[in-house]
Amino acid sequence: MTVAVPSANGARSTSRPAPPRPSQSPPSALDLIRSSDLSEALPPSAPESVSGAVPVQPPGFSPEQLAALSAPLDRANVRQREQGRSRVSYLEGWQAIAEANRIFGFDGWQRQTIAVRCVAQAERLIGRDQKPGWGVTYTARVRVTVTAGGLVPLVREGSGAGHGIDVDLGQAHESALKEAETDAMKRALMTFGNPFGLALYDKRQREVTSSAAQERPAVQPRQAQPAAQHQARASTPAEPSAQAAAPASQQDPGLLPLDAATIRTLHGAIRQLPRPLLEALTQGFRKRFSIPEEATTIADRILQKRHHDWIEAFLVSHREVRLADHHQEVRTAEPHQAG
Repeated sequence: MTVAVPSANGARSTSRPAPPRPSQSPPSALDLIRSSDLSEALPPSAPESVSGAVPVQPPGFSPEQLAALSAPLDRANVRQREQGRSRVSYLEGWQAIAEANRIFGFDGWQRQTIAVRCVAQAERLIGRDQKPGWGVTYTARVRVTVTAGGLVPLVREGSGAGHGIDVDLGQAHESALKEAETDAMKRALMTFGNPFGLALYDKRQREVTSSAAQERPAVQPRQAQPAAQHQARASTPAEPSAQAAAPASQQDPGLLPLDAATIRTLHGAIRQLPRPLLEALTQGFRKRFSIPEEATTIADRILQKRHHDWIEAFLVSHREVRLADHHQEVRTAEPHQAG
């Protein structure tokens, strides 16, 4: 760009190039601080929607975990011991840990001993030989933390006691301490349901059954996937099988998962059946849904709407048969009563 420069007498002289504009100076440190403060004050912008992004799974326990937590306690896992003049039912410590690993996942739960105290220590006679020894008692409080599908971790606490009896004082302390920690852990886990011994607190043990899940497959805990992983999947072209998949509105409704309340209702209805009908239902369910013979129970297989519909149809049909048999028995007995 050129400009005309006026001469001293007012006439215009030849044009000359205009001086270059000064370049913009770099921002100062104060400008950078102000811009960073402004960016932190503004709400984060919503991420751009990516076509075909993988939906994030809803938080919480998975349907398989809910089914396992609501299932009745298998009587094969229950042990008994003499306590005073009665027998007490209980779960062993390793059994409770195995159930927690199966249902929550090896990395889905943790325990922490938050308090431990020796409350008694005294000399005493031990065994039939009445040898001199020691009796020690500890109390403990244990915190159990469970992660359920990205939700705020669930925290449960329990208190327990342990008693150690040994001729060696150190061995007595060790035994009492371990027993107190295990007892407190079991009481904390018990709050999560029947598989951890909650059913044993019912004196009638209505949720303890020999037909419960003796085969306990590994439950896949629901885990929230990182957003970066979803974006990576979304940017990757879909496989032919995924492209050919039917939309959710056209999928079989029988594959929809059942909620925990419905599963408990079905379990309760099945347990009330007479033994012959229970065996007939089990055999029919195995044949209909191809349950392998290695599976000792069908309790953990009742997870979808198609399972619910088949069981409901079985119960209704056999209820009508039982009513018809009952009416036939009444009609057969009426002539004898009249005579």
